[in-house]
Amino acid sequence: MLSRISALRPVRLAVALTLAAGLLLLFAVPASADERVDIATVDRWIWDYLRAEGLPGAAVAVVHDGQIVVETGQSTNGDPITATTPMSIGSVSKMITAFAVLQLVDQRKVDLDRSVTSQLPEFTLDDPRGAEITVRQLLEHTSGLPNPLVIAAAADPAQRVSQVRTISLDNDPGTTYAYSNLNYQTAARLVETVSGQDFATYLDEHIFTPLGMADTRSVLTTPNEVGLDDGHVTAYGGAWRLREMTAMYIGSGSVISTAHDMALWLAMQQRGGVTADGTRLLSQELITQARSPRDGSTYALGWQATTTSTPPRIGHDGALTRYSARAELVPSSGYGVVVLLNSYTPITKHPFEISAGVVALTEGRAPSSGAPVATIVDAILGVLTLAVVALAVVGLRRAPRWVERRSNRSTWSFGLRLVPQLLAPAVAIYVFAVLPALDNNSATPVDALGLFPALMILLAISAVGGILVTATRLVLRQQGAALNLSAERQSSS
Repeated sequence: MLSRISALRPVRLAVALTLAAGLLLLFAVPASADERVDIATVDRWIWDYLRAEGLPGAAVAVVHDGQIVVETGQSTNGDPITATTPMSIGSVSKMITAFAVLQLVDQRKVDLDRSVTSQLPEFTLDDPRGAEITVRQLLEHTSGLPNPLVIAAAADPAQRVSQVRTISLDNDPGTTYAYSNLNYQTAARLVETVSGQDFATYLDEHIFTPLGMADTRSVLTTPNEVGLDDGHVTAYGGAWRLREMTAMYIGSGSVISTAHDMALWLAMQQRGGVTADGTRLLSQELITQARSPRDGSTYALGWQATTTSTPPRIGHDGALTRYSARAELVPSSGYGVVVLLNSYTPITKHPFEISAGVVALTEGRAPSSGAPVATIVDAILGVLTLAVVALAVVGLRRAPRWVERRSNRSTWSFGLRLVPQLLAPAVAIYVFAVLPALDNNSATPVDALGLFPALMILLAISAVGGILVTATRLVLRQQGAALNLSAERQSSS
């Protein structure tokens, strides 16, 4: 018996030592980086930011070294939002368009440094410099193509390229960075022509399906096309649900996706162009080129470097008029963040700020959102709007005396004094009526309002006030003239 007990002692001792060592390691080894961005921590940051800024919701995903580590969604208005809620990603689509072009470069079907015209003969400009534009310059936004505020409606990339024919370049090709959606809409047409597939089909077959991005698609016009109509525009510290403006953004901002699917996209980027099952979608060399700006620029091939913040990041922002997004990588830490919002704010890039907060969490720092600038600006505009209403009421009440003091002036002199009151109506007519009608574009007066509601409401109220005061003064002058004429006739009789 003693011999058996003696034999067991070393075993027990070894087990005890193993357990002790395990406990020591458990407490001695620092927490992994991923534990700093657990879902509860990210949720708290998102919720606090949404509430502070008056945003309706957000979907966020975090990747680390090619793996998804966090997926979540938050809503402040009761609409369910998760990591699989579809939203427009706006100009984040450009990194996907560039990727499609680079796949054709990988297959030696497209040459980045040859002219676009030699590979897309229908791309011709009245400007002779157009023949010098290369594919690389399209993707780097150095082609010289402008980014017009108003452009005619187009049904597909082929029609858009045909419209480019009459456009003059703003700069010599290759000399100046100037962001333009026309660059990427032309690139989408290049993909169609070279691949023999329409752009949406190409993306689905060669990018989305291999990556398992089951809820991602490229639409021809806007999210309304597929029933995605839950977007908002922010105003006065809240959010208004408005229909997305109808327009052709294919290639430059046409992709609808989810936080989960875009996390798969970033994870593939971190794996050097390889999917989770080992399928290579793009060479490592071209993956590197796409994220490497040249010649002191911050914009590469569909990716833009953020060098003014710590740590440096590379990604892309996106926004239509009711949705906004950001997808980015942090090369120094191996993290990546996706932020999709079902809202658009005119003067603040909320996806960028939310992503910056998540990145701070991965660095072990507490994120800070700062003051709600957009809400403060809207509040100031709201106060100005109330002041305009008050001034209009005062103008209407004082109109009889105003007209009486100027009763002896000539018609021209009197009319000139009315001009200041007509400036706001003139601007409002241009913004709400003329701009939406220019070049047969697809915008409406409601779309104009949605671009910056607080500012547009100030303009509209100013216009109404100006028209009412002007009309009242004209009526009173006419009545005064009629009374004078009547008095003159009575005196002469």
